[in-house]
Order: sequence, then structure tokens, then C-alpha cells
Amino acid sequence: MASSSSLCCRFLCQPNTNSSSSNLSPSFTPKPPSASLSFSRCSTRALPSSNSATSLIVDEPDPVFSSVKSFAPATVANLGPGFDFLGCAVDGVGDFVTLRVDSDVRPGHVSISDISGSPGASKLTKNPLFNCAGIAAIAVMKMLRVRSVGLSLSLDKGLPLGSGLGSSAASAAAAAVAVNELFGAPLSVSDLVLAGLESESKVSGYHADNVAPAIMGGFVLIRSYDPLELIQLKFPGNAELFFVLVNPEFEAPTKKMRAALPPEITMSHHIWNSSQAGALVASVLQGDLRGLGKALSSDKIVEPRRAPLIPGMESVKAAALEAGAFGCTISGAGPTAVAVTDNEEKGREIGERMVEAFMKAGDLKAVAMVKRLDRVGARLVHSTP
Repeated sequence: MASSSSLCCRFLCQPNTNSSSSNLSPSFTPKPPSASLSFSRCSTRALPSSNSATSLIVDEPDPVFSSVKSFAPATVANLGPGFDFLGCAVDGVGDFVTLRVDSDVRPGHVSISDISGSPGASKLTKNPLFNCAGIAAIAVMKMLRVRSVGLSLSLDKGLPLGSGLGSSAASAAAAAVAVNELFGAPLSVSDLVLAGLESESKVSGYHADNVAPAIMGGFVLIRSYDPLELIQLKFPGNAELFFVLVNPEFEAPTKKMRAALPPEITMSHHIWNSSQAGALVASVLQGDLRGLGKALSSDKIVEPRRAPLIPGMESVKAAALEAGAFGCTISGAGPTAVAVTDNEEKGREIGERMVEAFMKAGDLKAVAMVKRLDRVGARLVHSTP
């Protein structure tokens, strides 16, 4: 099972506070178990370990743009048996961050000027010390030793809050990339993951199964948390993979979903879940969608405890499989259900059956969407000189 630190509650953001601007407060120094991060891509050569960029950036860089806009995708964490150590990115839906140099903001500070988008976005605090995008932006500014300019950040939430689609991670990833790009992109992917993970640790717990794939794209395996080691799993480029994401009108607080997890597990369940996680990784590398779906549906530890807390979830999973999905499980802590298939039209049909099941068995309205795997991760989408 995950360590006790990874079992802490996941809250998207803290309650609103009055301040909307902050400097690079020493109290927000990154506190991962280790200062280094090892990053490799499965079936290719391993990249060297990277120390925190704080020790690498000597001189403060000048902005190369006056403003930038970045995007970070939604993510599916756990993928069934991979609780807190497997995740992937989903294309076509996510959060946008617009960042600009602002003379009205004190040098070395970041201010959140606007938050818009999905329902509930207006409830998020504009205090950057407690906002997931603000914390990640501050972390990158620290790494770059930015002291001479102030930055203004605008967050456009494309993801619903508390949906199980990595909403906080998308905001953090987009903000980290935006700050990095504004100053000429001197930081590595490893540095950006550390910045995003600092945000996650402050607002939702020390876990990388959302923020790592949000930044890196594709499938990511967290090999270790102490020290943090990530492995990007290469899914074959010629394989078609579609995610059917069905989000019901239901709130599944992560605190409640975490509290439902067993404090101990049996050896037989440990062996089963370990073997299924291994099978899932092998299926990803081979592009075996049937094997991926089978492993995705096989969790005997987390899903059995969480599914009863989401009205209709067990029937939704059954409906997805009956409609031809290769597999189905809960995305992250839920309430979104995720199924996998190899055909977009078939995905729409599966989604319809899942929506019907949520209404029939759980009396919940739900919305379905069919999306591809995001192989790129967080990226710059616009810049102004």
C-alpha cells in the first residue's frame, strides 16, 4: 500500500483569503522526501538524475515574452490497480493559464488576477499561497531566482473541481510551464514536475500520479517517492486508444474517499494487485488494449471500497463492459468513471450506456466524453513578444 504520507486528503484549494499577491515566501520551499528526481523513459536510455534547479540557475533570467498562455491536460490517476503510482494524460480537456509581466505587481511577486471557467471555479482563492496554480508559479520563480519583475496570472478552469480528473494538477502544471516559458524555458521536465508536486503536496497531498502525466504526457509510473523517480511508459504510436470519461453530478470529497481505504490489506490482495499493475504496464508498452482494460478493471483493494460510495458506479462499470469496453474503473478518487476502447464511435456508444446506468442505478445525471491519450503533456499555446 501507499505510505502514510500519500494517504493524506486531497483538497483542490484552501478557502478564500484576502491577499491575492505573494512573494517567494521561504515557508514554501519545496519539501519532497529527496531533493533529486530520477526520470527515465521505458525502453529508451535513462536520463541522468537532476538536482533542483535552484542550485543550477545562477543569474536571474530576463523575460523573453511579455505574456504567454499554456495548457495542461486532464489526467486519470490510479488506472485501477496502480493506486498512487500510475497515471496518464487525456487529450482535449484541461486548464489554461495566461501569465504576463505586470509592472503593477511588486518585483518577485505573483498575483492571481482572474479565475474563470468551470462551475465552482469562482470559489477558488486568488491568494497564490493557497491556490494550486499560484504555488506552482512561485516554485518555478524560486528555481529561476526571479526577483526583478512581478507577474500576473489568470486561470481558466476547463476541468470541473473534484471530478477525479486531476483538476488541481492541471492548474499547477499549466502554471509551472507558463512561468518557465516566459523566461525562455531554462528548466527541465524534472524541475517542472518538482514544482507541480510542491503544489500538489500543499493542496492535495504528496502524490505525483496526476501532476507527472499532466506535465510529461502519456503514461507515467512513479517508481519511488523517496527519492522521487518517474518512468514514462511509451505507448505505441500506431495503437488507437480512447478514454470514455463519464462524470456524474455528484461530489466525491477526496477526504471521504481516502477515509474509505483499508488500513491494512491481505497478502493475497497485495499479490493480486501487484500482478495486475505489472500486467497493465506490460499492456501499455505492447499497445495491448484488451490486456490494459482487463488489468484496469481488476483492482481488489481501492475500487471495492470506493465504488459503493458513488451511487450507481458498480452498475456503470457493468454497463460499460456489456457495451464492449475493454475495461472500466474509477478515475482517481472519483466520481468520474473511465472506460477504454479502440474506436471513437464505439466509445460514444459505451458512454451512452454508462450515462443511462448512472441515471437508472444511481439517480444521477452524467455527461460523457470520448478522448484520446495526450502524448505531449503541458505546453505553450501562445506567446506575445
